[in-house]
Amino acid sequence: MPRNKPILLLSLGHACVDVYQGAVAALVPYFVAERAYTYAAASGVVLAASLLSSVVQPLFGALTDRWPTPWLLPAATVVGGLGIGLSGLTGSYAATLTFVAVSGLGVAAYHPESARVARLASAGSHSAMGWFSLGGNLGFATAPLLVTGVVAAGGLRLTPLLVLPALVGAVLCLPVLRAVAGEAAARGTGVPPAVGADDVRSFTRLSLAVICRSVVFVGLSTFVGLYAPERVGGGAAAGTAALFVLYLGGAVGSVLGGRLADRWDRVTVARRAYLLGVVAVAGVVLVPGPLFYGCVALTSIALYVPFSLQVTLGQDYLPNRVGTAGGITLGLTVSVGGLAGPFLGRLADAASLRTALLPLILMPALSWLALRGLPEPGAGPRPGPGTPRPPARRVAGRGSSK
Repeated sequence: MPRNKPILLLSLGHACVDVYQGAVAALVPYFVAERAYTYAAASGVVLAASLLSSVVQPLFGALTDRWPTPWLLPAATVVGGLGIGLSGLTGSYAATLTFVAVSGLGVAAYHPESARVARLASAGSHSAMGWFSLGGNLGFATAPLLVTGVVAAGGLRLTPLLVLPALVGAVLCLPVLRAVAGEAAARGTGVPPAVGADDVRSFTRLSLAVICRSVVFVGLSTFVGLYAPERVGGGAAAGTAALFVLYLGGAVGSVLGGRLADRWDRVTVARRAYLLGVVAVAGVVLVPGPLFYGCVALTSIALYVPFSLQVTLGQDYLPNRVGTAGGITLGLTVSVGGLAGPFLGRLADAASLRTALLPLILMPALSWLALRGLPEPGAGPRPGPGTPRPPARRVAGRGSSK
């Protein structure tokens, strides 16, 4: 298989999976409109997708560290699609939560193994991992357009059509899995040899940064579609546009993060991005008029520049448990923030959406603080002024070593 083809296929498959994470937030305005959900009830839908995913994602990561399970990629993709596809067919709030939770379970099963496979396929390249992450961002960006197109045509009863991306994604996985299986057979094992010692302390601090980033991203994903009409007018179309900008900006940030990390170390790039995120999120909450969309785009870029960098950093901090590291840094990045959703929803019901979104300004600052002083794995002493920097180190994987 050509060198870049596995990453391309994995990126497209990642897009097909993350459509369903973006679809949850995209469906919220329609649940509010057709079923008269309160803000708290609407955020409960996001919680249902996030809670189960957040709990089981590290478990799936530990599973893939012990027994590589590449078959999870197509199976989990289909489960994620079925959950969202069935969510619009019932008026029962409990049944809706159940179907969305099943979708979250599929997404949780997908990410740790996909991060492991992508690490092998990328041969340790930060840019290649950035392209893999880009697929997820494109899935998020496509979700509001896909959901709007389907639901606008016939209401929530047409949500079964949303299963189609899952079927496509499952098929795209198959050639990559055959290639990975062939390489594993050639090595005589499906588990890469252990390299180096695990740095649990640094990984824990990185995970705190991931959690804070997730709170602000999921919070905005849940409510920016409802908040946009208040800031710029335009009704539901303004909300769809805001979600699209939020997710599309993530695509730019993911690719940019990989390129920046090829010039500077990953920790520095991530920290500076989070500082930019503080200003950008403040703009989303406080700036009215058309500039609102610019702030949404800047927020998305700032939050996604660290996205793939956190994945490779986590895998470098836990080189003997890359599945667990991927499950937390790649999966929890877009799920654990949903746990804060009900609190934001209740605050919005009691006061206003603007009041509920104000605490999100603090989250990127906390991520910056968690990363402060964090070591770059494998980096030596910092060069003095005027000293040329060494070439960017590639993460451990196929064809590379620590």
